[in-house]
Amino acid sequence: TDMRGNGDSDGLMDDEYTAQELQDACDVLAWAAQQPWSTGSAGMMGISWGGFNALQVAALQPPSLKAIITLCSTVDRFADDIHTKGGCQLGENLGWAANMLAYSSRPPDPAIVGDRWREMWLERLEAMPFLLSTWLRHQRRDEYWKHGSVCEDYSAIKVPVLSIGGWHDGYRNTISHLVSNLDGPVKGIVGPWIHKYPHFAAPAPAIGFLQEAKRWWDRWLKEEDTGVENDPAMRLWLMDPVKPAMWHDERPGRWIAEAEWPSPAIEPAVLHLAGDRLAENPAPVSRLVASPADCGAQTGEYFPFVFGAELPGEQRVDDAKSVVFDHDGFDVVTDIVGAPSVRLRIVPQSEFGQIAVRLCDVDETGSSALITMGVLNLAHWKSHEHPEPLVPGQPIEVELALDQIAYRLIAGRKLRLAISNAYWPFIWPTPGKAPITLEGGEVRLPVRPAADGDEWQFEQPEAARPWNIAMKRPARSSRRQETDMATGETTLIIENDFGITEDLDHGLWQEAVSVERWTIHPDDPLCASARIDWTKKMGRGDWQVEAKSCCEMRAVASDFQLKASLSASENGDSVFDRQYDDSIARDLV
Repeated sequence: TDMRGNGDSDGLMDDEYTAQELQDACDVLAWAAQQPWSTGSAGMMGISWGGFNALQVAALQPPSLKAIITLCSTVDRFADDIHTKGGCQLGENLGWAANMLAYSSRPPDPAIVGDRWREMWLERLEAMPFLLSTWLRHQRRDEYWKHGSVCEDYSAIKVPVLSIGGWHDGYRNTISHLVSNLDGPVKGIVGPWIHKYPHFAAPAPAIGFLQEAKRWWDRWLKEEDTGVENDPAMRLWLMDPVKPAMWHDERPGRWIAEAEWPSPAIEPAVLHLAGDRLAENPAPVSRLVASPADCGAQTGEYFPFVFGAELPGEQRVDDAKSVVFDHDGFDVVTDIVGAPSVRLRIVPQSEFGQIAVRLCDVDETGSSALITMGVLNLAHWKSHEHPEPLVPGQPIEVELALDQIAYRLIAGRKLRLAISNAYWPFIWPTPGKAPITLEGGEVRLPVRPAADGDEWQFEQPEAARPWNIAMKRPARSSRRQETDMATGETTLIIENDFGITEDLDHGLWQEAVSVERWTIHPDDPLCASARIDWTKKMGRGDWQVEAKSCCEMRAVASDFQLKASLSASENGDSVFDRQYDDSIARDLV
């Protein structure tokens, strides 16, 4: 079903996950349940936005909904979505807004809706919101973000839930949250994947997801005994170390299974900051953290999805711009399974600040691979709902949970804790330099007894007949960093050409291209700027339409400054052009 105001549907869309959107989903379920071909029992399944909807609609308890499968989704729209993380503004907040501006500006298909297509398209374009303006007006965890966040009341979800995600996806924490907090039947699966369905996701291994889905639906929609209730609470791909690279075709490892979650078999191993080391016992620490503003370039994407150079790369580059604490390594193989946490004693030197904390695996050559990470806006150290300015010189003790992971540490390799006060372009910089002093802390690692081999076996991937398409131009992507040797500015340039595909069944072809530019000077966080251009085209025969968007973001100490444009054409003739210009006060960000 196309959402209101998108694809071939009537109406207009004004934001994500609105009450109207969720009511529309409930209406679709009610309609389906009344059809003569229906048993009256329905399930919902989706990835990303569709996965969000499955959870949100389940919380509304429509009578015909009997079970859901949610993939690559979230339970908390503020803490764990594409907009903010740890109270910091994600760079992908702009990225998603730019994508949506172009994506939702495409017209309905005349072959489906008939002669009304142009009227519907122009109405859609006239009403098109620039969603970044909406999102940036909510920089703390207010009622806006609580709406649609099922963590507000887990008990509202009564139906069985199968939650699936990937270690290389931005929504990797959701599975643990759901399995830990839902009262009804719930199972979790996490593989080494990016933001894709797991029967064709990468890095390998993919799994027989369709077979797993059929087992789930047969049990809860047909009341057949398929054994899903006896499956482990969590099935996780425990990743072996690999040489860091921004893409992997495969992540070696093994499937592990936990009957309960949280697992009683997983216990914390505590390491302390001690001088410039990580050690079993604490020692005095006094380390100044004053990272260059361009620290973070090796992070990769928040949610990789193009099967290209989007994963975390060689961390030595960012380690050199951070304060690092190395542990000499464990004497035996050590499996980290869950969310490591970090507690730090910090003395801020400004009223604002941020930290990025990375846990890395350092091999015998000095190569550093990212295990997991977390970020925190220090104004949010007590509360995301009620942030407060910092008091310069007044120590604070902050705690943050790093992202969930299942990772094997090889005996003898170094474990590194890297801490920076910049992480560009993953998060937007502070409104000025904001050094901090570290005076101590600890890392708590969730350690599981080492697995000997696979503890679970999935079936091999299966799929229906492929979509009948022809690639008229192959997809390609590139990611490069340029430095202006005269000014010192660095620019990350990301180009994604999704190619041209033609549906051979009905002749519609589509094309999409994006270019991103993220620029900053290492000595000036306030010079940060970003620009994202999207071009989307579609056509059939002698009919062709195009939608182009350009979104720009800068900031001064007091405000975020936004500019955007949206244009549309039919057969080369302009039919729409609009400019957006906005300035939004920074709210302790």
